[in-house]
Amino acid sequence: MEIILKEDVANLGYKNDIVTVKSGYGRNYLIPTGKAVIASPSAKKMLAEELKQRAHKLEKIKKDAEAVAESLKGVSLTIPTKVSATGVIYGSVGNIQIADELAKLGHNIDRKIIVVKDQVKEVGHYVAIVKLHKEVSVEIPFEVVAEEA
Repeated sequence: MEIILKEDVANLGYKNDIVTVKSGYGRNYLIPTGKAVIASPSAKKMLAEELKQRAHKLEKIKKDAEAVAESLKGVSLTIPTKVSATGVIYGSVGNIQIADELAKLGHNIDRKIIVVKDQVKEVGHYVAIVKLHKEVSVEIPFEVVAEEA
């Protein structure tokens, strides 16, 4: 089933992409929640016209994303957390903690666009990826350290 995405959907595509999904996923989740519409010929024509009109706006959005990416280059985070005697973290470190640390540095990044590939369950060095635009992403190294008692 071909659908047109109305917003970014993780691991599927970005807004205004035409993607093929299984019909159950499209009919039971994406379309009822307003995340997509069926890609009929008329919907495709409307999408083409809309993209043609918004080309210069999309270029500005990409330039803004590149500017944010440039400001995030060279940023390295240190995240203090509670750790057991063996060096294992109580809980885990995820995108919420990374977004909080970035906010402390003055970078207001939505936690939904931060991806941590590995599960962070121990003290050490890791990398998070901030997906600012479909063509612009930044890797942010971070270190998880034991919180001072």
